[in-house]
Amino acid sequence: MPIEVAIHGAGGRMGQRLIALGTAAQNIKIVAAIESAMSPKVRTDAGVLAGVGEIGVPLGPEWPDRADAVIDFSLPAATDALLSNCVQRRIPLVFATTGLSDAQEEAIKNASQHIPIVKAASMSMAVNLTMKLTEIAGRALSDHPSGADVEIIERHHRFKEDAPSGTALAFGKIVTDAMGQTAAQHGRSGHSGARPHDEIGYHAIRTGDNPGEHTIIFGLLGETIELRVAATNRDCYAHGAFAAAEWLQGKPAGLYNMQDVLGLNSL
Repeated sequence: MPIEVAIHGAGGRMGQRLIALGTAAQNIKIVAAIESAMSPKVRTDAGVLAGVGEIGVPLGPEWPDRADAVIDFSLPAATDALLSNCVQRRIPLVFATTGLSDAQEEAIKNASQHIPIVKAASMSMAVNLTMKLTEIAGRALSDHPSGADVEIIERHHRFKEDAPSGTALAFGKIVTDAMGQTAAQHGRSGHSGARPHDEIGYHAIRTGDNPGEHTIIFGLLGETIELRVAATNRDCYAHGAFAAAEWLQGKPAGLYNMQDVLGLNSL
């Protein structure tokens, strides 16, 4: 029996891939394609927009009477209304929007007291496995005799609006929790002086149609460790989001992450 999924932000690049892949999947039924009433794509058949032909689901601001899950890849400005609708309808939520304010982060925590939410900076299985490897490396190197300098490089497409990426910041938090850095440096220029040991360096690159690439560098004296994960297209994020939507079925209210979905928290 397929689960019924509503896509929030269905007119965007990720929304369209979710529509296309969800339409082709036997375990998924797309029941709504939610998009801002101001979008020029409103009333377009979601399948036509996604390049898979008519599926009888038009883009629009209307919410379905019921759904087994909502998958959100939209913008921070839509978060408050999204949470309100999900809580009101008691629909589990897969939340993948980044660049939130502190107030919105708190609103998600409050909403998770009423519905189950999977929130992750990245829905990719490979990214989340790399996060676990980063945690292991950070713990192992936290007391290294020569000290370990950590730099995070991320690449995304030219249309991405926030920098560093939410995924890069999530990697940074993992490192900080393991190693205790207290400062962040976003790029460098001029006579910046010797690198402080207690900082993480972030470097954001925006180019072409790159769907996402992250490199975490642990620089030691005499040797270097690099953990790199890269997507070649957006399908990995869609597959992860659908896996999260299925995992949420029957779960109690609470705030979960992709480590929970993939069983990595027990490692």
